[in-house]
Amino acid sequence: MIQNEVLDCIHRRRSTRRFQERQIEPEQLETLLDAAIWAPSGSNSQSWLFTAVQNRETLLQLNEVVKEGFQNWVPDDNYPGKVRAKSSSEKENYNFYYHAPTLVVASNRPDYENAMADCALALENIFLAAQSIGLGTCYINQLHWLRSDPGVREFLFQLGIPREHTICSAAAIGYIGAESAAPPRKEGTIRIIK
Repeated sequence: MIQNEVLDCIHRRRSTRRFQERQIEPEQLETLLDAAIWAPSGSNSQSWLFTAVQNRETLLQLNEVVKEGFQNWVPDDNYPGKVRAKSSSEKENYNFYYHAPTLVVASNRPDYENAMADCALALENIFLAAQSIGLGTCYINQLHWLRSDPGVREFLFQLGIPREHTICSAAAIGYIGAESAAPPRKEGTIRIIK
């Protein structure tokens, strides 16, 4: 197999769920957000918005709003992550962003078919760029799942995310507090037709 710096970065990247308390540097955040906007987007629309939240009190308040949102939320399918998230939100120490010092929320136009795909591609750029500069990341779904919750929407609007935007996903970012082992790759997920 071919090996190079980019492929090594892809293989080393892990989801981080234990972060150090210290905040990332402004230059690091700027680098990650720049990586995001260089992702491909449908017809080069670049209609996304990336909102970086670094204020600890604001993040804790958002966590409380998410906890409240989960109380009335009914998952629209039986995806285990959704069921687990709702159950976990009832615990006193619940924190949907794993106490990361930075949370980047990706939003986009709701009437745009590629909104989620474009934001996911941009977040992957963030994840790989973060790995390359020694930071950890985790893909966060909870804000997407609760995107229609009035309390969550109002809080995000107060942060400057337009009311008309749909919340696609988010990235928890920070210095790695504990390394994660690489989970094995599943067999049978690749097919080559010649």
